[in-house]
Amino acid sequence: MKVIFTLAFIIFLNLTPTGAWPAYILFLTLILSAGILSRLGLGLLVRRSLFALPFALAAIPLIFTGPAPYVHLTVLQGIQVSISPAGLERFMSITLKSWVSVQAAVLLSATTRFPDLLAALQQLRVPKLFVAILGLMWRYLFVISDEASRMLRARTSRSAAEQWAPSKGGSIGWRARVTGGMAGSLFLRSLERSDRVYAAMAARGYNGDLPASEVQPLPASSQRMLILGFCVMFLLLVLGLLTGG
Repeated sequence: MKVIFTLAFIIFLNLTPTGAWPAYILFLTLILSAGILSRLGLGLLVRRSLFALPFALAAIPLIFTGPAPYVHLTVLQGIQVSISPAGLERFMSITLKSWVSVQAAVLLSATTRFPDLLAALQQLRVPKLFVAILGLMWRYLFVISDEASRMLRARTSRSAAEQWAPSKGGSIGWRARVTGGMAGSLFLRSLERSDRVYAAMAARGYNGDLPASEVQPLPASSQRMLILGFCVMFLLLVLGLLTGG
């Protein structure tokens, strides 16, 4: 249910037209309320969602290339910059939509076990290959993390950690060579480890598909909550269509 609700929330939010600020505020209030009820903590939710802000910078050209009319501002000793108010509104709308959408994804991933997410994707008829790639990627991240931890311990045991301290010196070029060598070694070790992992999985009968999980129907209470959530988001979309540009 949480996967369906999160996907619907993101779709309804991004269907809301530009400049529908009352609807945006209500969408944000809805996701923050869900974060409070989940006891995740608003600080953690907001900090993790800031990951979306650098990607929103790709919409900055809209401020200068948006539709007319333009407002001319003087900056830096007589240099004039033309800004489109409509483009600025679009940029702010895209940024806010991206931020709230990432908050919904963070809330879903933080309150749901990853195997349950994979099982939900399987029940939603997501292609098996895509689900298998997600599952293997998630598990192999921990394998790479273990390899990196062993390399760091080996470096520390050889007293290389002291040379990284600013008081111990060490040029930037030397540090770059050491970092590049560690990254290359980690890549090679990861490839070798992946071969061993795949050989072990094939020996245990892996044929490219994850084990099918048991399909459990939604209880009546969850279905009612899901319908209520859809109705609320539809009303927010209608509000956005009435107040947006």
